[in-house]
Amino acid sequence: MAQVHTRFTDNQVKELIERYLHHEIERRYVQEVLGIEKSRFFMLVQRYRTDPEGFSTAYDRHEKTRSISPAIECHILEELAIDKALIEDPAVPLHRYNYSYVKDRLEHLYHECVSLPTIIDRARKNGFYRKHPRKALHDREVTTRYVGELVQHDASHHLWSPPARQKWYLITSLDDYSRFILYAAFLEKETSFAHIASLESVFLRYGIPYSCYVDSHSIFRFVRGRDAFRQTHLCLTDEATPQWKQVLDDCNVK
Repeated sequence: MAQVHTRFTDNQVKELIERYLHHEIERRYVQEVLGIEKSRFFMLVQRYRTDPEGFSTAYDRHEKTRSISPAIECHILEELAIDKALIEDPAVPLHRYNYSYVKDRLEHLYHECVSLPTIIDRARKNGFYRKHPRKALHDREVTTRYVGELVQHDASHHLWSPPARQKWYLITSLDDYSRFILYAAFLEKETSFAHIASLESVFLRYGIPYSCYVDSHSIFRFVRGRDAFRQTHLCLTDEATPQWKQVLDDCNVK
């Protein structure tokens, strides 16, 4: 609701307060007319009693109401600097600022409540901002028509948690049609057994898919000329079947 001084003149408010003080009208009626709460009403009554002649509902602002303290400003820039260092670290898979995380950090570490637009504003003014890159057009047409037709399986090796100071492998399985994550696990070492265990988890929980899509990693596929150096190959590409593919063959998955 609009403020009192924008809807009533000082004389109108004075008249209501005077009638209340002379017990001519009740407090609730004055509050309803002015559209104020009980605490605001008694504050106006006290102001009128202190200086009846100079009473006014208007007030002057001497300071900016939407400013933040220098300490909060400093904490915002410190957290943004930490975010920037992570983005610029090639070992960390981060490419954009997470302003919501900065907001949560300010509340958790410093007990400071700062709005998200304020954080973004400080980020823009101090060089902690990156434009969202245009998404590249896909050159591959997705042909899946139902859930379970194709499961995308892969592993990534990154510094997922910088404080841990150790890279982990993230093994994931994703349904191509629904984009639902069927499996995700962090491991210190990537092995054939770990990938086979992920297949077991997906198959027992969600059922057997029609096919799986993977890259040319040696765990998934044998490629001649890459897995050994200066050795005579008795098998050509795809003529040897890795253990992971043997499991798929046993489950009749393409």
